[in-house]
Amino acid sequence: MYTLLVVDDETKIRNGICNYFPWNEIGFEIVGQAKNGKQALDIVLKQHVDVVLSDIKMPVMSGIELAQELFSRAIKVKVVFLTGYKEFDYAQKALLYGVKSYIIKPTKYEELLETFTRIKDELDRERQQELAIPLPLAPDVSIQPPEAPADLPVEEQGYHEKKIAAIKAHIMEGYKDVTLEEVASLFHMNLYYLSKYFKKWTGQNFSQYVISVKMEKAAELLKDISYKSYEIGSAVGYDNAKNFSRAFKLYFGKSPREFRDSPH
Repeated sequence: MYTLLVVDDETKIRNGICNYFPWNEIGFEIVGQAKNGKQALDIVLKQHVDVVLSDIKMPVMSGIELAQELFSRAIKVKVVFLTGYKEFDYAQKALLYGVKSYIIKPTKYEELLETFTRIKDELDRERQQELAIPLPLAPDVSIQPPEAPADLPVEEQGYHEKKIAAIKAHIMEGYKDVTLEEVASLFHMNLYYLSKYFKKWTGQNFSQYVISVKMEKAAELLKDISYKSYEIGSAVGYDNAKNFSRAFKLYFGKSPREFRDSPH
């Protein structure tokens, strides 16, 4: 399911587009509505959006300005414009900003269906290409992470290493509730691509890394005898004490109690 944001300053039009077209049936989920480009930009910066369906003329920030802002920030999102006949020439300027298509008002069912079926096909192809990225064999991650692919320029290696460092820093800070979906949204990456990207550059699955951070933090907290085991489990994101104990033993080979009695 791909995510869609609907942007129009007229509430009636927004609600009509959201409620009277079978988005789920063609593979889209509406994740938000906005009444101007500024609100839309704020939403895109906070969560992952695959497609923006936007009016052109709106107060505060127009659709053209929104498309320009998304383009300048290199945010990977497809933009489709809702436009009147009189605005069509004006809308063509947005080709510079990667706008994918135009839908003429008043919006017709057939045109929405045709346009978004085509966009879904594009998104499907892009996802397949991302998933087809060849990955190096994972080495023993207990020793060291894999080296960056040797055929990449130094500058590009540095970029990816910095990006991975930023992702890891975010996980270290929010390990209790962090999810793949949240990180993908924060770093404006496709959910499936992020999973492959993280494995490629660290040698670990995303979930494995999150668990390792949780367990190492739990081990640190267990050294303080004032904390009960279930309190530590809750602190690292396990509401069920048995699940925490099971995960801890799987990681360290000892239960939390055994680890506390003999941490080495």
